[in-house]
Amino acid sequence: MSSSKPKIDYSLYLVTGRELLPPGKDYYESLEESLQGGVTLVQVREKLTDTGEFIDVARRTKEICDRYKVPVLINDRIDVHLAIGSAGIHIGQSDCPLPLARQLLGPNAIIGVSVSSPADAKRAVAQGADYVGIGPVWPTGSKDVSKKVLLSPEGVGAVLDALAGTGVEAVAIGGIHPPNLQYLLHASIAPNSRNHLAGIAIISDIVGSRIPKEASEGLRKVVDSFKRSRETLDHPQAIFCAKAQSPRDTEGILARVGDLMRIVRNNTPLIHQITNNVVINDSANATLAVGASPIMATNARDVKDLSPAIGALLVNFGTITDKEGMMVAGREANVNRKPVVFDPVAVGATSYRRETSKELLAHWQPTVIKGNAAEIGALAQSAEVATRGVDSVGSGFSDPAKVVRDLARRRAAIIVLTGEHDYISDGETVIKASNGHKLLGVITGSGCMTGTLVTTFCAAARLYHLANHDPFEEESQLVQGDMLMGALAGVLVITIAAEVAAARSDVKGPGTFRAALIDELYNLTPDVLVERAKIEVISPAWKGGAD
Repeated sequence: MSSSKPKIDYSLYLVTGRELLPPGKDYYESLEESLQGGVTLVQVREKLTDTGEFIDVARRTKEICDRYKVPVLINDRIDVHLAIGSAGIHIGQSDCPLPLARQLLGPNAIIGVSVSSPADAKRAVAQGADYVGIGPVWPTGSKDVSKKVLLSPEGVGAVLDALAGTGVEAVAIGGIHPPNLQYLLHASIAPNSRNHLAGIAIISDIVGSRIPKEASEGLRKVVDSFKRSRETLDHPQAIFCAKAQSPRDTEGILARVGDLMRIVRNNTPLIHQITNNVVINDSANATLAVGASPIMATNARDVKDLSPAIGALLVNFGTITDKEGMMVAGREANVNRKPVVFDPVAVGATSYRRETSKELLAHWQPTVIKGNAAEIGALAQSAEVATRGVDSVGSGFSDPAKVVRDLARRRAAIIVLTGEHDYISDGETVIKASNGHKLLGVITGSGCMTGTLVTTFCAAARLYHLANHDPFEEESQLVQGDMLMGALAGVLVITIAAEVAAARSDVKGPGTFRAALIDELYNLTPDVLVERAKIEVISPAWKGGAD
């Protein structure tokens, strides 16, 4: 046992579970590979073994971890800790009381406690815990959490607020996977204190992997990237976007949008759309009109095979009939580092839509979230705008720029708020776009087509990045490319095409406008867009606008 309390790096905390090993994979081999991949702390958890076997496993685990200078903790069993001289223990709420554990282990042992509420956290601090494990965040197959309250990242943030200023660090556990990790890290930042996680505790994504070194490396890169951003900023970054890429002036922004229009015409990216049944035909035609290629696959097996070939994915749940396909498509797009645009149509209208949104966002990370005021308000938990079906009710947000900027920070995604004025933010910069025509509001699916075009130009932004940057740089980013510019391009293309279409002499109302809109999407050139675009950069970070 240590004569002084060790300093612990909680970044990537591996909790063992030999029962989760893939067939034929040796536990000690898996452990060593995970350490090579960047695991910083190991907890030996053995629920089904007798004491002798537990001690043997723990001793051999410590021997391997000692070679990598990684501390070992023991789950619950003080006797096993004493037998092998580990760094400390981790206990649950129903295990040995923390004060008794401290009395038995002494002042220099690390003692961690599982907590699931601010009250639990405050009690752990008062009783002398060194760190807490917050969870479960999401459903997990590693243990039975059916009788526990799932916290979600927002619940983790509430616990982190209770820990602020105490010196007690925290890791999150439960249902954490690469697609939802970045969301967890950013969305769990404590709303009042800005306290944040010190790391994550992982079981199945490492233990259950046939390539635990690569699994650990991928998770560690994301955690390290998040920590670097916290060292220099007072708020989370939308880390899916390549940094220092966005032009800083209106002229440069519009020039970039023009570049993306040309890339779509020249490269015909394949745009995968799982979308509202009402608008499938219009969305496909809009995709074709701007020069891209649509595919409307929904079957789970189909979308998995398609994912490596697509340029970007749109998930629009206007009619939620393909939830399994949405879940698989989003996760595969994350794996293949393709942009994912989420259009949560009428998300605040029913409990089923709210639950489905949470379920999807627990399985994959969106690059862009696009919605009207009611939809963005529901995700931002704002009471300023109500919903009636797919429509927004009320006077609108008092400060829409702040709403989109704050939600972009919390969700670590680009936010697109559509309306009379459109607001697009990456959590730092907010761009206000003021093009469009009232006829867009009287045809079915104009909002869905906007999501289609945002997706199309996000695919172009990725292609632009790959053509102009080292493909191996910024590996910690889920998606490479300037997605702020991609989202803005999609908004400007449809709203400016709508203005041109509405001014045509042959447009007499909604029916003729719909056909003319497709025509003008096809005819729109970068020069016309630059000439007509009305944009305002509201809060550029380089001018100190982000708070």
